[in-house]
Amino acid sequence: MFSTDHTNTSSRAGTPRFRLWAGLVTVAGIAGLVLVAVGLLGGRPSAAPAPDFVQSASKSGTDRLEAAIDRAEERLRQVPGDYVTWAALGSAYLEKARITVDPALYARAEEALDESLSIEPDENPAALSALGALANARHDFGEARKLAQQALVLNPYDANGYGVLADAETQLGNAEAANEAVQQMLDLRPALPALARASYDLEQRGRVAEARDLMERALAAAFDPADIAFCHHELGELAWHRGDLDEAEAQYAAAAAADPTYLPAREGLAQVAAARGDLDEALVSFAELTAAAPTPDHLLAYAEVLRAAGRDDEAEAQLSSAEAAHELFIANGGEDDLTGAELAIARSRPAEALRLAQQEWERRQFADVADTLAWALHLNGRDAEARAYALRAGSLGARNAEYAYHLGMIELSLGNSAAAKDHLSRALDINPHFSPVEAPLAARTLAELEGS
Repeated sequence: MFSTDHTNTSSRAGTPRFRLWAGLVTVAGIAGLVLVAVGLLGGRPSAAPAPDFVQSASKSGTDRLEAAIDRAEERLRQVPGDYVTWAALGSAYLEKARITVDPALYARAEEALDESLSIEPDENPAALSALGALANARHDFGEARKLAQQALVLNPYDANGYGVLADAETQLGNAEAANEAVQQMLDLRPALPALARASYDLEQRGRVAEARDLMERALAAAFDPADIAFCHHELGELAWHRGDLDEAEAQYAAAAAADPTYLPAREGLAQVAAARGDLDEALVSFAELTAAAPTPDHLLAYAEVLRAAGRDDEAEAQLSSAEAAHELFIANGGEDDLTGAELAIARSRPAEALRLAQQEWERRQFADVADTLAWALHLNGRDAEARAYALRAGSLGARNAEYAYHLGMIELSLGNSAAAKDHLSRALDINPHFSPVEAPLAARTLAELEGS
């Protein structure tokens, strides 16, 4: 286990924390992304000199990203054989895909990275690492791991490569391998990308106070508005998952103040409004969020609040939009049967949900997949099997209210009332607001069990 002592970590995906940070490698701003892409890490320079365009100036956020892309493309018109710049351009397109929520940009990123490798196929760890980040973005975590390992053979001082590897190993369910990769990243470059991954690793193991400490260190060292927003948002997420609405709201608001374009902060504020019972405000916020970023996750969350408000027809419309967004992701090379299973559950298609969850589990044994598979088995009446996967979901020690709720309902279906009470009580103790639909159901079920 990596140390959380300040002497080793200094003063958090992608992606992503990798809360699905959409599988993207997370970096401290586009300047950091471009520097990572050309291999200027660990004191080991790139095989080719860094072009001028990577020396980012005063712009930030989207403007800086567009300027970096423009400079890269101009450089390549002048020097088409510059494989370093091709790799940087591919990474910039990947970051643009994350910001704009446009998976169609994956193809442009892949073209640029493939061009870099065609020019320099042997000594090009930056392109390999960026292709690994692209594979993570597409949820092809096995391929991402392979590419990161290849990049690290060529450059074992590449902190970015260890970040890609950590993200892949995390999502594949290889907790110890992920932990080792995070430790390597911390040792090489104990900055925001490493601290974010370390914080998420600790959170997955139930070590929430330590996870919060790392994010507070990262915030203290952050200066770019996007980085400050990211850190505040992650602190908000940690507060949300322990049921502290006041702290969560304050952190999400601070994220929005630091960078008004940072969309995850809007989602956080919307979920807090729903938890406080202000469904009208939550629905307005989710409508604005999904107009700006119509991702399956956002649309699923919007649909859930609509259901809590009794607006089932509108919820179904949002689920249809979520399915269309999911199909677009798949059409652009993505693999994501987990979201497919979640959509099938939301649309009351249990057999389809089980098939998709089983397919995802064959690819990766991550805790979220185990939880979704457990719930799909439960919905198909296979509770003895479901219980084993629900236990697997929490085996690292994560304090996750939804995991505990699902396990409690599965135990209830098996006739284990005492165990059901314990797990439902734990879910509500962790976060009594974990879902605008399921949290009230958990409370009602627990009250019935305690009164029986």
